[in-house]
Amino acid sequence: MGVVEKIAPGPDLKQPDLYINRELSLLEFNHRVLQQARDPDTPLLERLRFLCISSTNMDEFFEIRVAGLKQKAELGSTASGPDNRSPGEILAAVSERAHELVDEQYHVLNEELIPALAAEGIRFIRRTEWSDAQDAWLRRYFEDELLPVLSPLGLDPAHPFPRILNKSLNFVVALKGKDAFGRSSRMAVVQAPRALPRLIQLPATESKSGPNDFVFLSSVIHAYVEELFPGMKATAAYQFRVTRNSDLFVDEEEVDDLLRAMEGELPSRRYGDAVRLEVAHDTPVDMVDFLFNKFELAREDVYEVNGPVNLNRMSAICDMVDRPDLTYVGFTPRLPPEFAPGSDVFAVIRKQDVLLHHPFESFAPVVEFVRQAAADPHVLAIKQTLYRTGPDSAIVGALVDAARAGKEVTVIIELRARFDEEANIELANRLQEGGAHVVYGVVGHKTHAKMIFVVRREGKKLRHYAHLGTGNYHPRTARLYTDYGLFTCDKAIGKDVHKVFLQLTSLGKVSKLQKLIQSPFALHDAMLSKIRRESENAREGRPARIIIKVNSLVETKVIRALYEASQSGVKIDLLVRGMCSLRPGIPGVSDNIRVRSIVGRLLEHTRVYYFENAGEPEVFCASADWIERNFFRRVEIAFPLENKQLRERVVADLHAYLKDNAQAWLLDSGGGYQRARPGRQRRFSAQRTLIQEIAESG
Repeated sequence: MGVVEKIAPGPDLKQPDLYINRELSLLEFNHRVLQQARDPDTPLLERLRFLCISSTNMDEFFEIRVAGLKQKAELGSTASGPDNRSPGEILAAVSERAHELVDEQYHVLNEELIPALAAEGIRFIRRTEWSDAQDAWLRRYFEDELLPVLSPLGLDPAHPFPRILNKSLNFVVALKGKDAFGRSSRMAVVQAPRALPRLIQLPATESKSGPNDFVFLSSVIHAYVEELFPGMKATAAYQFRVTRNSDLFVDEEEVDDLLRAMEGELPSRRYGDAVRLEVAHDTPVDMVDFLFNKFELAREDVYEVNGPVNLNRMSAICDMVDRPDLTYVGFTPRLPPEFAPGSDVFAVIRKQDVLLHHPFESFAPVVEFVRQAAADPHVLAIKQTLYRTGPDSAIVGALVDAARAGKEVTVIIELRARFDEEANIELANRLQEGGAHVVYGVVGHKTHAKMIFVVRREGKKLRHYAHLGTGNYHPRTARLYTDYGLFTCDKAIGKDVHKVFLQLTSLGKVSKLQKLIQSPFALHDAMLSKIRRESENAREGRPARIIIKVNSLVETKVIRALYEASQSGVKIDLLVRGMCSLRPGIPGVSDNIRVRSIVGRLLEHTRVYYFENAGEPEVFCASADWIERNFFRRVEIAFPLENKQLRERVVADLHAYLKDNAQAWLLDSGGGYQRARPGRQRRFSAQRTLIQEIAESG
């Protein structure tokens, strides 16, 4: 009897050290954004804008991610993710890394950007540098524009510590003396209303002032704060800012009207539990202790900053200064010739599927599609999902016009689109007043799919037209985010889109879709199945390749399937802009996986899934990232590109991103990102190339 050869077991793919913590990965993405502010190849005012974006990202990180971790830790949760860290352990690691990032932000501001801006005549004038004329002008400005709207609050038994608005600018003031009533108070708080500009432009007529000289609002309040306390002496004033938990909680199963419940919950966001305290770097220890105790925070929640406590408000400079030489060269998105002004959108789509790549190609055809549908007497119904859109959206205006014209208009509005809740409530009310049917999606699941569905009578038949996208129907982000949008009148896709809308607006069982793949029902299983098919093809010697482009990749089962595919010999390229929990390049586990992040002028937002499929490639565009929530708690759509020309175009775009050596960051097995360098090769930026090849060619 022969000897049975024992097969050595493969590595345990559940080992915690195979996974990068998602919160720390998100902080590393913000570090990559911050590096754009340090890049000498980025125009100077755009560098300032990237610094401001990094500040905004940090705000949201604390408002949502840190707030959620704190809640779990306070509840005593020991639940851990695939990296096997408890909420308390993650908070400690997050605090350490976040402090490093904040320190770097202010180093970039003070040591790099402010000197560089000054060299270009854009100056921030410190109090110690004001001329007599500037001092006189600023004093008048304080008395006329600031003093009437500031409300100083002395702290004593009759005046307890005030409620501090989330992310607002405040000052704690040390006082000496007695007021008109003989009261003495050592301390007061001054709150700066959000309506006040954080940057004040000095008039060029003042002595020693240039056309682009600015003073921080905080400097002006510091200089004249004593005016708020007549007869008393203000010995010191220090700015501070508190960040609060901004996640909304609405128990959807316990409310009858989600819109009204959301309206009632929104004000609480301003005064949620404190999660971070920012203070001026020179604030005395006793004052810092006083503040963080008032907000029930710990010392590690305090961030001492050498500059304005809200860097994001400095982005106003980019609009106040007329220096186009210090910004990106503008480009006009290409309007595809088939959508030339006056063209019949429906005739174009009947002829062929059309794929648009924004912002290199214009968003106008999407707006025109809805406008023509609203005005066309043969159109019977329009259905659309709205996750985020602008306050003066032309698409919403067209939908209102269609409803008033008697067409059947149904709009799925996601009221819980984070930080757009209030805007979406206003849109819902506007649409309802116009006669549209407004639905708020499915209880327990956000509607994140991007779809427009138009039913048009043509002769004796009804034809379905659809637009499916990877991004929101928002004209502003369509100029800043990269996204794909597909126009089609494919019968099977039209039926699938109709079924999805039926799910969202009515009650019933899940319908089987022919071409679209939908979460939360099928997308996760479909992706696992396609990854495993590539593994099998590789083992059997057939062509096997995977290219995935998403914003985030953290779902554990998908990562394990990718590890297994790598072990089978599948070459895998992952273009992941933000969070990535997968570790590439681990011997015996992920040798065949490369991960890169593109961070540049435009926000990479397209989601594309490419599978070689033994020489018959499949390409899907989608609204979904590879995160648990997108697979299991959201309504998402992945749609196939069946037209060979469109499919090859998207694959060419993917290869351009894989070739990028100017704005790409490569993830190593240790969880760190290294910037790609051209070396001896020609410098190549995928975004710049697409602007030149698509937008400028138009």
